[in-house]
Parts: sequence; C-alpha cells; structure tokens
Amino acid sequence: MTARGYTTEEGGRLNVYALEPKVYVDDTQQFGFNTYAEKLNGRLAMLGFASALAFEALTGQGVVTWLTHL
Repeated sequence: MTARGYTTEEGGRLNVYALEPKVYVDDTQQFGFNTYAEKLNGRLAMLGFASALAFEALTGQGVVTWLTHL
C-alpha cells in the first residue's frame, strides 16, 4: 500500500520517507535594465534616503557635513 509520504511494508510496518520538492529552472534575465533590477535599485535608494534622514534627525547635521568633519 502506497500513500502520500509513507509505504506499508509486508510485515505491516510503516516506511516513512520525505517528499521530494518540485524542481524548476527560472529562465528570466536577472541582470541589465529590467524590471527586477529597477525595483531593487529603487528600494535600495529609498532605504538610503530614509537612513540619511534618520541620521540627520539623530545627530543634527547632514551626512556631508558629518563626513567633512571626520
């Protein structure tokens, strides 16, 4: 008797095994000027801008001013 994820042997014992995942190949282009790269660049720019605003709010001086006084 075979079911999903286990097999019953002749002696009535269960033989439990793992299910294999479905394998697929992603053929889409992940470099160059495409929507994936543009979304990633936009999200990273938003993170950088938000962190620059937070830095200025916490220290009282801008990033460029802080870098020139190092």
